[in-house]
Amino acid sequence: MTAYFIRRLLLIIPTFIGITIMVFIVTRFVPGGPIERIIAQAQQMPSIQGGAGAGAAPEQNQPLSEEQINELKKYYGFDKPVLASYFQWLGKVLTGDLGTSTRYYDPVWDMIKGRIPISLFFGILTLVLVYSICIPLGITKAIRHKSNFDNLSSFVVFAGYAIPGWVVGVFMLVIFASHWEIFPLGDLVSDDFEDFSFFGKHIDVIWHAFLPLLAYVIGSFTVMTFLMKNTLMDNLASDYVRTAIAKGLPFRQAVFKHALRNSLIPIATSFGNNISIILTGSFLIEKVFNINGMGLLGYEAVVDRDYPVVMGILVISSLLFMIGNILSDICVALVDPRVKFE
Repeated sequence: MTAYFIRRLLLIIPTFIGITIMVFIVTRFVPGGPIERIIAQAQQMPSIQGGAGAGAAPEQNQPLSEEQINELKKYYGFDKPVLASYFQWLGKVLTGDLGTSTRYYDPVWDMIKGRIPISLFFGILTLVLVYSICIPLGITKAIRHKSNFDNLSSFVVFAGYAIPGWVVGVFMLVIFASHWEIFPLGDLVSDDFEDFSFFGKHIDVIWHAFLPLLAYVIGSFTVMTFLMKNTLMDNLASDYVRTAIAKGLPFRQAVFKHALRNSLIPIATSFGNNISIILTGSFLIEKVFNINGMGLLGYEAVVDRDYPVVMGILVISSLLFMIGNILSDICVALVDPRVKFE
């Protein structure tokens, strides 16, 4: 098993290069980059020379000279071939330098570092709440299949699945924040947060985070709940469980000592993949609740064509996703003793 995981770790290197080089090439050919943005901003500046004569139109259409454009290409690294620029960028990444934002001119790592605690806060809490709700609910629905509880909970779960989490967030803001004014309209803390006591700061964070967390959970728990239910029902209908019950094993022990462990295998398979979701989050929910997390940062970077930030977020999310796949294999091996990685 050790040799298997060593090979998986080594495979991270070519996979990472493949992912990043593909996105890097795309960013070079997508229009609207930093040079085009600077030219567009220069074209919008009012002319301070000459006047509004017809002879100024060609200069106004191209406000930068060829030398200035070449200097900009050199500054942003667009004067080199794509592969040469990529390996130059990769060399900086290996030294811990993710580059500088072309929009805000701040170090990319500093921009990401400021958002990581927020995304970790919501991501970890969402993951804990989703698994804490889904597994017991799925077990109960499987045991009480076709009961009133199963039918009513299925209606609620499917309703949550049909409505995206950010739409639920909008409704909750309108009802609970705007109309009834129970919760705040957005942000993570109050304006006078620093004036609160230690206990008051925790209450303020919980007060602000309640609605976003609810939106995250509603948009995530449906698939996990029915995966748990359907897998457990399949195992309860299998021969080894029916044989154990026929030999006198109580139904409760048949569920929790035999069927449940095998039913957790699909849950364990998807556990590692959720690691990357912890940081990336949902930019729509963050936009609705005005939360400055990683998801909103990535969305704004794509819209603004801030490619260094896009690549910086890609580095972190891709590494987390690949490490998450390895963690999924470890979880499966722990749950299913039949799995042997060789």
